[in-house]
Amino acid sequence: MKSSSTSVTKVIRVLIADDHPVVREGLVTILKSEKDIQVVAEAADGKETCELYHELAPDVLLLDLRMPEKDGLQVITELMSHGEPKPRIIVMTTYESEGDVRRVLKAGAKGYLVKGADPQQIREAIRKVAAGKSLLQPEIASKLAESMARPELSERELQVLQSMALGRSNKEIGQVLYISENTVKGHVKSILTKLDAIGRTEAIAIANRRGLIQTS
Repeated sequence: MKSSSTSVTKVIRVLIADDHPVVREGLVTILKSEKDIQVVAEAADGKETCELYHELAPDVLLLDLRMPEKDGLQVITELMSHGEPKPRIIVMTTYESEGDVRRVLKAGAKGYLVKGADPQQIREAIRKVAAGKSLLQPEIASKLAESMARPELSERELQVLQSMALGRSNKEIGQVLYISENTVKGHVKSILTKLDAIGRTEAIAIANRRGLIQTS
């Protein structure tokens, strides 16, 4: 009995989500010449992204981090909560702070690319993530490695730090978070130690630089 020598190339179905039409158009142009990659749809905001993902079940979602309706992190979190199979998501953004990288990877993204990545990097990322692997640009991997070497702030410490950045006093922070002023003081002390900061102002500056808090 003869076996067929013809192999069928599996086409990777991709959903592109970005609120800038020019970016979407550029990505479509980069991918349309590839025989094994097909762009099945484009989304302009987070809500549309989730709807199209559930409707089309693409192999890979190429996702912007900052979008209207729902941001990229909200999209990842929502899609990851819908059981198996888990979505294979590549975040592609202009933001590359330590906080952004850690948040999206922790949420479940498999790839992280900075806009401006060359076309071959984008194609390679899609193929690797579609195959179940993870991919980070070297500079992003280096940033993540540096981040992992530092003490990580707890969720409560991040909340206190965010309130500090808004100019709240320890008493005001305690009222907002429903904890005692002494507890706030303990968190502030821990934050300064972990960030290796002399005072609140320096801690906030370091947190801004590392993307640990939201500034807008």
